[in-house]
Amino acid sequence: MNVGTAHSEVNPNTRVMNSRGMWLSYILGIGLLHVILLSIPFVSVPVVWTLTNLIHNLCMYLLLHTVKGTPFETPDQGKARLLTHWEQMDYGVQFTASRKFLTITLTPVIITSSSFTYPRFRYILTSFYTKYDRVHFVVNTVSLLTVLIPKLPQLHGVRIFGINKY
Repeated sequence: MNVGTAHSEVNPNTRVMNSRGMWLSYILGIGLLHVILLSIPFVSVPVVWTLTNLIHNLCMYLLLHTVKGTPFETPDQGKARLLTHWEQMDYGVQFTASRKFLTITLTPVIITSSSFTYPRFRYILTSFYTKYDRVHFVVNTVSLLTVLIPKLPQLHGVRIFGINKY
């Protein structure tokens, strides 16, 4: 029963990334995280770039691919209960603007030289700022793949090894 709600969505999780200002807020939040990490004394720039990637990717993995269900009472008779937020987004339709945006910004989008950098360029930029250090490269690559692979359309609704099945 949706008494007192001001939306007409059956499941508000499906449209949250399409709401006004959400993309800008997301980008500014990542930029703020990066600036906060840069303000920590005695932490080098390569470590800050890697930490920004790790923190962002960990949060996105937990919020989009681990947490299931919806915080709202929905009249869908429990269909959303077994789906992650990524699977609920845009009613499961693949390659929508929101899904493309979140896939593009897998590695954090940081405001650099008054322009937004995209993930592949951002990934290359992170490698550049870490001076192509192998440890940072491996950590950033593993982090990127951990968030990128669950977003593939072939893995929609798939639980590998039964992880997060219930």
